Amino acid sequence: MITGRRSRHDHVISVNAKVVRDINRSLILNFIRERQPISRASIARLSKLNKSTVSSIVAGLLNEDLIVEETAKTTAIGRTPINIRLKTGRHFFGAISFDAGMTRVAIVDIDGTIRHCSDTIADSDDPYEYVTRCTNALTTLRKRHHLPYLKGIGITVSGIVEPVHSKVVYARGLGWHDLDLGTMVIKQCPDVGVVAVENDAKASALAELWFGHHDINLSNFVFLSVGRGIGTGIVIDKRVLVGESNLAGEFGHMTLVDGGAQCSCGNLGCWEAYASDHATIQRYLRAKEMDPEAGMQFTMNDIVTAARNGDSTAKRELLQTGQYLGQGIANIIKSVDPDAIIVGGLITCAWELVEPAIMEGLKGRGFAGTLGHTTILPTSLSGRPSLLGAATLPVRKIFTHVRVTL
Repeated sequence: MITGRRSRHDHVISVNAKVVRDINRSLILNFIRERQPISRASIARLSKLNKSTVSSIVAGLLNEDLIVEETAKTTAIGRTPINIRLKTGRHFFGAISFDAGMTRVAIVDIDGTIRHCSDTIADSDDPYEYVTRCTNALTTLRKRHHLPYLKGIGITVSGIVEPVHSKVVYARGLGWHDLDLGTMVIKQCPDVGVVAVENDAKASALAELWFGHHDINLSNFVFLSVGRGIGTGIVIDKRVLVGESNLAGEFGHMTLVDGGAQCSCGNLGCWEAYASDHATIQRYLRAKEMDPEAGMQFTMNDIVTAARNGDSTAKRELLQTGQYLGQGIANIIKSVDPDAIIVGGLITCAWELVEPAIMEGLKGRGFAGTLGHTTILPTSLSGRPSLLGAATLPVRKIFTHVRVTL
């Protein structure tokens, strides 16, 4: 038997027309999301797709009720252009942001607008009972406002998460270990098509990428989440890094001070032990000779308010935290070299006070005394970024519905 010689192109896999259409659909839908309102002609120009392809896909998106047409406002003489934007008030998503003290649930529109939210106090040691109360709160919120079923539910947790299997590996503040959170929520909300779980800082980075409003390029940045602990979400080429063991971005537990203060993780001198909200509050209470246990009722908002009202101790501790943040940020910049570090958390409410201290902490900590051109900014997201991050998890599946099978 004579066999033909293998071509060097034999490994190339042909892609069928449906996959190509799905790719083009995602491309066009994301152009609409990022640049709305936008015309068909502009989409064709930016995407480099021919006008007939754009028109066909736009027609399909109109049939799916994902977009809406509107007459452009113009004073030009001639044919009035028709623009396209996402259709709001039609597709809703649930968001649950689990935290040690309080969990927030929300209903979020497809454009990232938080429509309704409520809080649930974390007062149960039973994960199933607590998760059930939170999903019930989400259902109650939806029914109270007479909204249709949810397209998906996104969940964030402060801890180590395995997003592929929607499991919580470890969440110290909640006392959760190896919790199959995704399966638990699916059982409680069987009518929801998508349930996604992610670490809170990584989800916050995703929300900033999708719904943030900045005047700089956000292709490569690090979202620094400052709360009871410190977490980071690293974005490279508009993709959030996860890591082999889902540990990418655990900068909160890098050593800032050798042999320093005890951290919640058991190590000494971690960044989190100096620059987190908890660390700031504890320093303030000690300086005021108050009972450290009072920190359970004391919040970062209280520190910020006290500083604004002339409390010199509160101001001093915020400045100290700013310097600690700057020192840790210097290590992030040397590790990742991002375009920007975006800071989220209650401490940004005192940004005009904290930002100069952050820059002071950065001084002299780069290579040859410089840290490149990284910009330090407060988050542009309102409310709790991790809550919008939770919603972004299922929302993005609408915009990236591409499956390639071999």
